[in-house]
Amino acid sequence: MPSATPSFRVGVLGASGYSGRELCALVAGHPHFELAFATANTQRGSTLRVRASGRMHDVPLIGQEEADLAGVDLVFAALPHGASAEWVAKVIAAGTRVVDLSSDLRPGHGGSTHALPAGVPADAPYGLPELFRDPVKGARVVANPGCYATSILVALAPLAKAGLIAPGATVNIASASGVSGAGASPKLELLFAEVAEDFRAYGVGNSHRHLFEMRASLAQLGADCDLLFTPHLLPVDRGILSTITVPLSRSIDEPLAPFRDAYVHEPFVELTTGLPALADVQHRNVVRLGAVLPTGMRRPTLLVFSAIDNLVKGAAGQAVQNANLMLGLDETAGLPQ
Repeated sequence: MPSATPSFRVGVLGASGYSGRELCALVAGHPHFELAFATANTQRGSTLRVRASGRMHDVPLIGQEEADLAGVDLVFAALPHGASAEWVAKVIAAGTRVVDLSSDLRPGHGGSTHALPAGVPADAPYGLPELFRDPVKGARVVANPGCYATSILVALAPLAKAGLIAPGATVNIASASGVSGAGASPKLELLFAEVAEDFRAYGVGNSHRHLFEMRASLAQLGADCDLLFTPHLLPVDRGILSTITVPLSRSIDEPLAPFRDAYVHEPFVELTTGLPALADVQHRNVVRLGAVLPTGMRRPTLLVFSAIDNLVKGAAGQAVQNANLMLGLDETAGLPQ
């Protein structure tokens, strides 16, 4: 007798990175997914251990060229920026759906000046469902947003849509991320002795690749503003906390009102009258928002605080959320809330 539960075979390209490992764990615990393959070139032949549904799962790692791209329903491409588009093209040519976690397909393409490979759409749907859900439903290719961009765009979108961001204003964003956001490749500046007991800015002067997708998305939402974005490195494993200073076009009485109106039906957006913290969101596929009207300002201003887990809602969890929409499943299936 056929099962009433739809089952989809999925594969993960780049399973040895932090986002890839998180994907393997989420797929292993997903009620409708079966992990068909997981690739890792330098670690091929080894086994990845992930925890899902309260138990450990052993995931064998194969080389990318061994992956049966045509034998699955969907592929998650968790490959490095600049290298992913080539494999996305191969997945598309195999007739398989794909969620790309790199910056290669995002709006602005992460600032890359290189043309995309033949067959890869330059305007793939941008997979931030809370803002752009309809294009993701049933799509063949989706560009998964960056972690910083997710925390910031979900925080700014309701203000942009309501015309509350002052025209021509500079929105100042200070975001702090855990070390896992820098990837799993060994780097001297990310050794424990280098990051412990320290806190520092990086990518200063508006040089971070996530700015391209943030600017493009905010323009699409009707905002006319500059972004001044400064990321910082936190000596923790995972999580992003963004503090955003927004010059307003007019005064408002209740700081959370625009967010309540915009996200009342969103399962993965939480509002708090306090301040969001990393401990509130770690290992969860949520964006937690708070807002404050600061005193002593000559012009209307709003402080918005946004917290996410950079590996879940900022990467793997959001990719699964997009995959659910692409495959016609419940958007929340298999995701920790």
